[in-house]
Amino acid sequence: MLRLGRREFGAHEPVVMAIVNRTPDSFYDGGATFRDEPALARVEQAVAEGAAIIDIGGVKAGPGAEVTAEEEVRRTVGFVAEVRRRFPEVVISVDTWRHEVGEAVCEVGADLLNDAWGGVDPRLAEVAARYGAGLVCTHAGGAEPRTRPHRVEYADVMADVLDVTVGLAERAVALGVPRESVLIDPGHDFGKNTRHSLEATRRLGEMVATGWPVLVSLSNKDFVGETLDRPVKERLIGTLATTAVSAWLGAQVYRVHEVAETRQVLDMVASIAGHRPPAVARRGLA
Repeated sequence: MLRLGRREFGAHEPVVMAIVNRTPDSFYDGGATFRDEPALARVEQAVAEGAAIIDIGGVKAGPGAEVTAEEEVRRTVGFVAEVRRRFPEVVISVDTWRHEVGEAVCEVGADLLNDAWGGVDPRLAEVAARYGAGLVCTHAGGAEPRTRPHRVEYADVMADVLDVTVGLAERAVALGVPRESVLIDPGHDFGKNTRHSLEATRRLGEMVATGWPVLVSLSNKDFVGETLDRPVKERLIGTLATTAVSAWLGAQVYRVHEVAETRQVLDMVASIAGHRPPAVARRGLA
């Protein structure tokens, strides 16, 4: 059982986490949801299309202009509060590695802290514990926030992923984060080249076997683009293919830009696996 905010999700229930970037320089949409009204419209659309979690980020992952903790708070806290007011049942996640930001967003109703940089600020887990919030424990290969990998090597990339993410998850629970609210993430593209991300996908079942719910953030990432030699706006098919494989291997939460398309892929895989009945079943019955 995965428990986040007011929601509970069964072991075979795939969950869509919709990305809402409160940044002017997002790699995917170039800042389309930086202002409040477009961002709130995005939340409304994502929920209508089947997203159970809204992941709000105030700093883009890649290199760029410096964003202080104070500015990150300014971009996220008021918006989190408004989403909480308008959508009381949705799970609100905030993509941050800073404990100061985690504290501020939990104070106004965030349910989950999505630490994409692998525990670089160890106090973030303490904040999650103090507020009873969930925590995403990600493998970033020891990379500093907002840096790109350069000639990174692993003797065994999945062994490193398991060591780091399970270690972070166990530490979080020891600090008091509810065990049923902790997820692990292989961190596609983070501290990895394309071959590393492909191997992490291929061996995702090893993460699932740990018993921790697995979150994957695949949407339009560089490893998809390099594998197919496609620019950002032409990576949907590759993303959905990777989503289907990840779902078959047992990942549970999917951080995405395209909610409706992802929802269909996850429902189809769940039905093939026998975890979900067809929405309708008329063929051959008349």
